[in-house]
Order: sequence, then structure tokens, then C-alpha cells
Amino acid sequence: MIKKLAVLISGNGSNLQAIINSTKYGILKGVAEIVIVISSNPKAFGLQRAEKEGIKNIALDYDNMDKNDYNNKLLELIKEAGADLVCLAGYLKRIPENIIKEYKSRILNIHPALLPKYGGKGMYGHHVHEAVVKAKEKKSGATVHFADEGYDTGSIIMQKEVDLDETDNHEEVAKKVLLVEHEIFPEAIKKVVEESKNDN
Repeated sequence: MIKKLAVLISGNGSNLQAIINSTKYGILKGVAEIVIVISSNPKAFGLQRAEKEGIKNIALDYDNMDKNDYNNKLLELIKEAGADLVCLAGYLKRIPENIIKEYKSRILNIHPALLPKYGGKGMYGHHVHEAVVKAKEKKSGATVHFADEGYDTGSIIMQKEVDLDETDNHEEVAKKVLLVEHEIFPEAIKKVVEESKNDN
């Protein structure tokens, strides 16, 4: 049975696109389908990506909504869509407890570093890559993990490293890591789907 995915975004949605492509042509074809895309930012380009593919997409304006209303509406939309898994693809808001409880061990997040390094509050996007460059790291990479009540603290599903050059700035690190993100997010989703079948 094909698993239904709810994908949460806040911006460009390039990881969303990687999942879309994988469900159409790649390892997620016949394994998973995206049933809804929800953005915390009404101006997120990822909404246009979903629209182009004919995927139901909804913007919840996080900055202009009561937080309880936002959290309740978010859970309602995910449940209404019948999602089996929730995928956080560049979603920059903390997942509320009501969703963590409802979808325990079914929420996947992609992080642009090798956790547990460079995780935690405030560690997202360019902040991560700037910290990696400042520390003169020789490697970085991407991690897919289960989301829990903390920031980037859930158990790791999959990681992949990239080698860094001494001359790389944070933008060059970001480009290298993003390629890996696009590769491992669909792989991690497939792994979770297959393991859930084995558990049943």
C-alpha cells in the first residue's frame, strides 16, 4: 500500500521537489505519494512547486495566527489528508506537541549537518554552514532524523557526509550539502516505509 506523505515547508521547497521527483521517477515511485503540502509562510516558492504538480497545498500564516490556532489547524489538515508520515522539508517552525504525540516516530526532518553536531535552536540554513566553516570542519553532510519535542534531538534515520575544501565558504558548503539532502531524504522515507511494513 502506498504511504501518504504530508510535507511541511517554509521556503523554496527544493527538498519537496526532490521528494516529488522521487515519487514520480525514483525510489519512492509506488512507495509513497504526497497528499498535502503545508507552508508556514504564504510566500514560500514551494507552494508553487506543489501547485504545478497538482498537489493540494495550503499556507498557514504562522506570523499572523494565534499559535494554538495554528497548531490545531496544522494537525487538522495533516489528519484530514490521511497522511501516514509527516516530512519536514525546510520547515522552520518547531513541531507542536499535539502533532509529535499523534505522529510519534512518523515525523521525518532533514537537517543540513551531521547531527549531533551543529543542531539545536537557531541552527538552520546558513547559520549551520557558517558555523561549520568557522570551525574549519573537513566534512559536513546531511541528516534525516525523527522529530521529537526537542530541536534536532530525535533518533537518526540516515546520514551522508560530504568532503569540504579549506577554501569553501558557507555558500559553497550549502551547495554541497543540498545535493546530499536531495539524495538521502527520499532514501530515508523509503527506509521508514519499509521498516513500518516489517513492524506490521
